[in-house]
Amino acid sequence: MPYKWTSPPEAPAQEMRLWPHQSLPARGFAAFILTTFTLILIPTMTLLGTVLLWGMLPFVLLAVGGVYFALQQNHKSRLIEEVLTLDKDMARLTHTTPKGEVKEWACNRYWATVNKYEKDGPMPQYVTLRGEGREVEIGAFLSEEERVELYDDLQRSLKR
Repeated sequence: MPYKWTSPPEAPAQEMRLWPHQSLPARGFAAFILTTFTLILIPTMTLLGTVLLWGMLPFVLLAVGGVYFALQQNHKSRLIEEVLTLDKDMARLTHTTPKGEVKEWACNRYWATVNKYEKDGPMPQYVTLRGEGREVEIGAFLSEEERVELYDDLQRSLKR
């Protein structure tokens, strides 16, 4: 589950961290690039010692470089983090974008509400927090089932 309460439910302040799935660790990334390079080179082995190899090599390197660049961009876009803090009086949400920008939302916990838009939001099971005249999304990067579970979890936590 890509979210976790970092403090026990009986603590005076609860904190929840949310993050996108990290399905490709650094070792897996290196192995994938090496495997891709090797598999692309297998057909070019028959061209060893010929002038055609030098004609094919730039395209092989371009293909591997394209895969590397795409995976790096994907990794950078997964650097999102959201932290929801619920203390006795306040609810605070801090959203860090992949570029490092920090967006914050805070409101009195008594007035904070959790909303779930099953079909009307930008995605199915869209979860938002509302309070202080603003409505902010939470966990938009989670899967549909995880957003449903997040909604139920937030409902229970805000009622305490």
